[in-house]
Amino acid sequence: MSKLTVTIGGQSFDVEFMLTESASELAVKVNGETIQVVRPDANQPFEACSWMIIDGRPLEIEFDRDLHWIRSKGDIEPLEIVDCEAVVARPRSGDGRIKAPIPGLITTVLVVPGEAVEAGQPLLYLEAMKMQNEIRAPFAGKVKAIHVGAAQTVTRDQVLAEVE
Repeated sequence: MSKLTVTIGGQSFDVEFMLTESASELAVKVNGETIQVVRPDANQPFEACSWMIIDGRPLEIEFDRDLHWIRSKGDIEPLEIVDCEAVVARPRSGDGRIKAPIPGLITTVLVVPGEAVEAGQPLLYLEAMKMQNEIRAPFAGKVKAIHVGAAQTVTRDQVLAEVE
């Protein structure tokens, strides 16, 4: 099962794909409701599909090759897909600064300056689009500084903490 957050035209959906016996059919759970999706030509890549059958209704659909937009019923909407199960290791930055990946609200700070941390250890939580994002230490070291506090709004790329 794959879990994604799909944002279409500013509206976010929690999506889970459940594999079925057929390569052309998918059981998809969208915000907790299961729907059936049939891809008539399952041999083509997903982004090459020009139509699908969703819960028994045919739907013409076109995806940008890089999955940045989707077109349906003549309307083009921006598309953002986030794999909720992907673990991404951040490259070590030379100075140990940890920046906000997206704008949001700091809900919890878990460490204090001077505290030893392990690589991948949660340092704080950033809430954005009703989702809690764990901000982790990029490498093992000591917390040099925390530049934010709980209930503080931050912008993208704002320095949140420093590890040395």
